[in-house]
Amino acid sequence: MTTINDTLGRPMRDLRISVMDRCNFRCPYCMPQHTFHDGYRFLKSAERLSFEEIVRVARLAAGLGVRKLRITGGEPLLRPNLVDLIGDLSTLRGIDDVALTTNGVLLGKYATELKAAGLARITVSLDSLDPAVFARMSGGFGGVEDVLAGIEAAQRAGLAPIKVNVVVQRGVNDHTLLELLQHFRGTGVIVRFIEYMDVGNRNDWRPELVLPSAELAARINERWPIDPVDRNYVGEVAERYRYRDGLGEIGFISSVTQPFCGDCSRARLSSDGTLYTCLFATRGTDLRAALRSGASDAELQELLGGVWRARTDRYSELRAEQRLTATQKVEMFHVGG
Repeated sequence: MTTINDTLGRPMRDLRISVMDRCNFRCPYCMPQHTFHDGYRFLKSAERLSFEEIVRVARLAAGLGVRKLRITGGEPLLRPNLVDLIGDLSTLRGIDDVALTTNGVLLGKYATELKAAGLARITVSLDSLDPAVFARMSGGFGGVEDVLAGIEAAQRAGLAPIKVNVVVQRGVNDHTLLELLQHFRGTGVIVRFIEYMDVGNRNDWRPELVLPSAELAARINERWPIDPVDRNYVGEVAERYRYRDGLGEIGFISSVTQPFCGDCSRARLSSDGTLYTCLFATRGTDLRAALRSGASDAELQELLGGVWRARTDRYSELRAEQRLTATQKVEMFHVGG
């Protein structure tokens, strides 16, 4: 199999596949209710890539060096028959890992089937255990108990490791984070804190709402001493720490204060078949048109490879260097987190 690098020498190792632009939450940092209301036009079924088309792109990407696939949304479990797609992707030659990111509300219904279909790992978004704070950060949809029940179902099904992603906003949920850690200490669930990022154009991002990971780590260390752990692999986005008392691991994803663009190996495929090379991209490449116009595998793979070879993205580094100009970025629900 071929390995390809972009202009900065970064290989394409991960493909994040959004299978659904809709979501059953309205998190203000992703799909704020005032914008994504009942009248908002989401994609029609025919506008989304079919499972056959998704599997074809993933197979060709594997031939260019992709080893990991992550299914995202919107909320991916809203896509009918998603288990069938997981089963097809998990059997692709060259793919070592298939994972899923979900808000967890529907996980209790599907966890056993997902595991049986070949899903290796799962990440659940959960920003607080405090019901009022949770409601504020989910846009008033879902409930803490539903998400916790989904995580427990994933544990029973044998999905591991289970990671919980927490978007941290200063003055919004940071006062509830130690409680959340207390809940998961000793359970094997890995909690990862994500600095609030300026993804898209509609989430009211302001620098003063960012709680730097270093500050949060210091808070945690005062309560439970933690020690840094080596990365599992080159390109891992989370800085890993373990509790000194042996009761688990936590992580920090610090795109704002500690950009990791230099190791980024992720391509993103939106549900309408647009390929993006950065979470903060301003434009993408339409693969759906090629898929539906009779392009051969060789032509599609050349298109995919050509996009990656031309890649220059390092948005977070430029943000840190204060070298950005105003841009219209793709929305996070469109390409997954």
